[in-house]
Amino acid sequence: MDKQITSLHLDVLKEIGNIGAAHAATSLSMLLNKKIDMHVPKVEMVPFNDMMELVGGPENVVVGIYLRIEGDAKGSMFFILPVEQADRFIQRLIQDEAFSFSKMPVAEIGLSAMQEMGNILSGSYLSAFSDFTGLKIYPTVPGLSVDMFGAIISTGLIELSHVSDHVIVINTSILEEGIEPTESVKGHFFLLPEPSSFTAIFNALGVS
Repeated sequence: MDKQITSLHLDVLKEIGNIGAAHAATSLSMLLNKKIDMHVPKVEMVPFNDMMELVGGPENVVVGIYLRIEGDAKGSMFFILPVEQADRFIQRLIQDEAFSFSKMPVAEIGLSAMQEMGNILSGSYLSAFSDFTGLKIYPTVPGLSVDMFGAIISTGLIELSHVSDHVIVINTSILEEGIEPTESVKGHFFLLPEPSSFTAIFNALGVS
């Protein structure tokens, strides 16, 4: 299955990603009351081990949004942010510079803000995906976890590892107005479709 994923498939997924990012940027701009730019600089298919290294290794503590995808295409989806970048974003969102996901117990307002961000990002991406492919897909309510990356993603990997050793990575850059480009928030979407869903997805895209 992994060998069937070509650069054309990844280009199509990047285009869908940028459409989703544009929708998400509009929603986040309204939420933050300032202009937000989002784009997808790269989509790649990587082995599980390389995926772990993208976020600093399986023991690196990250903020993770995760959900199941149901409907015509099934699978799991994760949005992963380094803790310090998630802190910075949520501090601006709730206007509290003292907020941190590392301080226990984590303030409820920050968790709610991150959950809302997760809803916007995953909803925007999956909506673009559904519009583009014509597939009816339904995300579950996103869950939120602050934990080691290996622990957060293990559920999706266990399901997929029987049939594949690769995952689709959608790199995402979020830039707030007035912030230097070097300070942009860089997150990763990890898309783990079930094996049967790969065929449905790429047939729908016309690149079977």
